[in-house]
Amino acid sequence: MLADQIAYVALASSNPEETCAVLERHFGLPRSQLQSPQGQVPVFPLGRSALAVFPLGHPMLDGDAKSGVHHIALGVDDIEAAARRAVEVGAPAEGAAVAGLGGRKTLTLARADTAGVRTRLTERLDLKPRADAAVQRIDHLGVGSADVFEDERVFSGKFGFSVESRQTDMEVNTAMESFTSDKYGVVYHSRMPEPVGGLRVYFITVGDCELEFLANFDPRQGAQADRLQLGSTKQDQGAITRFVQSRGPGLHHVALKVKDIDRTLSEMAQAGLPMIDVKGRPGSRRALIGFPHPKALGGVLMHLVQRDD
Repeated sequence: MLADQIAYVALASSNPEETCAVLERHFGLPRSQLQSPQGQVPVFPLGRSALAVFPLGHPMLDGDAKSGVHHIALGVDDIEAAARRAVEVGAPAEGAAVAGLGGRKTLTLARADTAGVRTRLTERLDLKPRADAAVQRIDHLGVGSADVFEDERVFSGKFGFSVESRQTDMEVNTAMESFTSDKYGVVYHSRMPEPVGGLRVYFITVGDCELEFLANFDPRQGAQADRLQLGSTKQDQGAITRFVQSRGPGLHHVALKVKDIDRTLSEMAQAGLPMIDVKGRPGSRRALIGFPHPKALGGVLMHLVQRDD
């Protein structure tokens, strides 16, 4: 296995203080300040990982000017040993180790070797989460994918992470015909269901969360997505297709596991934050999910998840 945890997830925010305010006030996450090559960066530990909030244009974002989930950093004890392991599995680092968050040494892996997921190796941050926070841990990181089979080959086959589950999401239309007769009564006949949207979804476990790879597998749907509407498989398929077409495969959203999703969403709405959902709705893996509007988090797409495991 290349590593046993995600040390941190880098969020690129158009309004870092606004993003940090939500993480502190509404999610109850403790804030630490870690030094970076260009000033201090707010970092919020949760579970075995952390969220690091970067302003757009920060050197650790490699010049990327778009808001969203930028990269993951896998935590290791020995950066040199991890670099050798990366070479052995066919994902060599780009250049020598440099100073990252908190002065820890960090290495960047080539996106061509990581299925488009911006991935770094870093010495562990050793941050302590708050036990009573409304958010328990990162549930998963959504990844817009071009090929879930390739994702599994890389992250499970090469890097050694286990597959948590595989699923196929489908939305179908079913037409019903009726034949009404004054002598024979009414006969109903259903036609074969017609697919209108579909996704292949693979969950691969890294530390105490998963990477959720989502790929369009029905090209008839294309990249249409009605913004700000409640999610459906058709909508999700369009959003993922659009993302991959515009940015290429890569990190799409972050999902946080909460104890009481209805309470958290309601309190955010009452505080005046722009919201897509104010109450949890059914989602993948027998969960309830809900989305704040990305405007509430500096352009970062984030959703909350409540589930038993």
